[in-house]
Amino acid sequence: MARQPDGPPPPPVVQRLAIRYAKRGRLRFTSHRDFARAFERALRRAELPMAYSAGFTPHPKVSWVGAAPTGVASEAEYVEIGLAEAREPDDVRRDLDAALPPGLDVDAVVEVASKGLADRVEASHWRLELPGVAPEEAERAVTEFLRLEAAPVERLMKDGRRTIDARAAVVGMHSRGETDTGQPCAIITLVVRHTTPAVRPDDVLTALRQTVALSTPITPLVTRLAQGLLGEVPPAPGELPQLTDPLVPDVAATTGLPPA
Repeated sequence: MARQPDGPPPPPVVQRLAIRYAKRGRLRFTSHRDFARAFERALRRAELPMAYSAGFTPHPKVSWVGAAPTGVASEAEYVEIGLAEAREPDDVRRDLDAALPPGLDVDAVVEVASKGLADRVEASHWRLELPGVAPEEAERAVTEFLRLEAAPVERLMKDGRRTIDARAAVVGMHSRGETDTGQPCAIITLVVRHTTPAVRPDDVLTALRQTVALSTPITPLVTRLAQGLLGEVPPAPGELPQLTDPLVPDVAATTGLPPA
């Protein structure tokens, strides 16, 4: 029989909270591991009554949902926590946000009945800002990319190099020009279905470079704008699919996607 630690078991989870947070500015270079550490410190500073796992090394009940890659900004990252005592979600949002550095910002906290936040996230909406790329060149590349049946790219993973199809995961993509800068700048927005292995924005950029010869002379700025479930209604021509907000799964709310 396995040994059990002395003392009573930890208190059970009495409240589950789903949290949406953002990585902005220079904090986009924070790795997920570093953010997880900062988040656990923020939980302690906010004095939240966290529920803990059992065993000799208890851990707070924290469940992460598809964190964005290092170097990518995001307006829609999600995490779920379990509390041993109930708290007002608005108070938790305020206290957690105050305990995190500027640029790691808690935008919303809602109570959920049970686990399953990950089941309400099946796609991401991304914005790729391409300085030095003429809008007409980006439009050509997007048009040619969407005509492809497949766009295989290689990525180095823990078990070695692996080929993935970047085209298969893209369910919508379009481009436009950025008029507020003094140099050519194209904006590509796209919705990517979450797959295994995941297709990341840099995989799509690699495919655009390799398959349709898109040149990106300056490092692109990548931002995740939203995550959620894909809507059942097909989008109108020229529009991206809408994503249902995972924090309100029981109502017909959708994320606010910017215009094309």
